[in-house]
Amino acid sequence: MSKFKSFALPALALAALGASGAASAQIVLTLSSWVPPTHSLTVTQQEWCAMLEQKTANKVKCNQLPRAVSAPPGTFDAVRNGLVDVSFTVQGYTPGRFVTTQIAEFPFLGDSAEATSIAFQRVYAKTPAMQDEHKGVKVLSVFTHGPGMVFNTKKPINNLADLQGLKFRIGGGMVNEISKSLGMNVTLKPAPESYELLSTGVMDGTLFPAESVESFKLDKIVKYSTTFPGGLYNTAFVFMMNQAKYDSLPPDVKKAVDEMSGEFAARMLGRSWDKADRRSLAFMQAAGVQTNKADAAFVKAVTEKTDPLVDGWAKAAEAKGMKDPKKALADFRAEIKKL
Repeated sequence: MSKFKSFALPALALAALGASGAASAQIVLTLSSWVPPTHSLTVTQQEWCAMLEQKTANKVKCNQLPRAVSAPPGTFDAVRNGLVDVSFTVQGYTPGRFVTTQIAEFPFLGDSAEATSIAFQRVYAKTPAMQDEHKGVKVLSVFTHGPGMVFNTKKPINNLADLQGLKFRIGGGMVNEISKSLGMNVTLKPAPESYELLSTGVMDGTLFPAESVESFKLDKIVKYSTTFPGGLYNTAFVFMMNQAKYDSLPPDVKKAVDEMSGEFAARMLGRSWDKADRRSLAFMQAAGVQTNKADAAFVKAVTEKTDPLVDGWAKAAEAKGMKDPKKALADFRAEIKKL
């Protein structure tokens, strides 16, 4: 009997340890990013997840995948279908799928990604039609990048005429309509393809926020840039989690995710982008990129060309179930100014 006991007790102890280990097993969240590892989006996504780890007393562990699980246009579906747990994408990369979010992409919205991101999140939170467009994923937040600029390899851009005769890469969404209204020759391509397109001369320019020159190593390629007060355009993004993964989380972890979603995440992502924009502007100056500021006449000409786009967008947004899109846009602009 004593021999049996001496054998059985360690076995029981091991079984207990195994059960305890299973009970305390970490929840692993896989992260995917289609921009470089040093890009503010990749870094901020990792920082958000690290904060979640800390907030949940290490119940959650984040695993950044070494490469993107999908090309940028397929990222929404990759998250929805469970190929990865957490990622982000540009809604405009899938034309026609997201219409209401173009509210955040009009010209001259503001000079701060943080302000536009928080305002965008507030509009999203009270707009069911916008939420309907994102069914299938758990939206952690919507956000925007900083004010859009014009970059090119050929000449300074000081008026509408200077835009003609050049080929530009754009990301899609409302910027497609804006550029066409200005008579630009544009092609829709994801941001990571910019270096190859510009370095090989397939494209002469690109529309980007300042941050992208450093992130995509364009400082030795682009020679000229033009800034606009409030940005020539903006780009809407969504930061998201696989819905089934979110639903499977224990209540305390869900609560932590919820507390770190919405305006919390929008502010975090926008603030990080503003910091990257400021750094890249200095980087561009050091690299000798010539920067021009659009004057009042240029801004007026752009305004006259792009103002009619609001009517077309409002009609399309109404067809998607959005109530009074023009009022929502006016409220959005007012919210940005307050922020």
